[in-house]
Amino acid sequence: MFARANKLRSPGNITTHRRAPVSTTAVQIPAGSFTLDAAHSDASFAVKHTVATFRGSFDEVDATLVNADGETELTGIVKADSIHVRQDDLGGHLKSAEFFDVATYPEIRFESSDLRVSEDGTLEVTGELTIRDTTKTVEGKGLVTEPGVGFDGALRFGVDLETVVDRNEFGLTWNAPLPNGKNILGDDVTIAVHLEF
Repeated sequence: MFARANKLRSPGNITTHRRAPVSTTAVQIPAGSFTLDAAHSDASFAVKHTVATFRGSFDEVDATLVNADGETELTGIVKADSIHVRQDDLGGHLKSAEFFDVATYPEIRFESSDLRVSEDGTLEVTGELTIRDTTKTVEGKGLVTEPGVGFDGALRFGVDLETVVDRNEFGLTWNAPLPNGKNILGDDVTIAVHLEF
């Protein structure tokens, strides 16, 4: 028994694993002009509803990223009418004048004014977000993925960004009281985009 235990503890029976080398290459956005791969990208939102979190998304998203002459610009457009939720009646309400008023304001737009990428791919973006007839400066944080070559041979990379806005500042003021006196909807809305270029 003890002989077997000693054998198991013998250095000759211990398998060692070498750690993979850590990449020291800084993550950078490639130079050039890039259009969105819409099939592999999405834009979504989340807001407190009663006691939980309600989530929705938009089916039609477009974006362009240009990195030239030391300046990087990100622009994005979402078709407001493409809002997607699980209930048709709710979708109709969100499209109405009480929320996005898609008949009057068909697009949600974003244009960056400052974009910063750290060596580890951490991304910070400042820009102008327009919802309905209101434009506000917002700040988003996220990541840029390390560029790689896709099946088509083209250089590709991803951008993930998230920001929190007060929906009331963009004219999305509808609410309803609950029996406890609180409102059914929260004010803060988390907006997230996952983009592949």
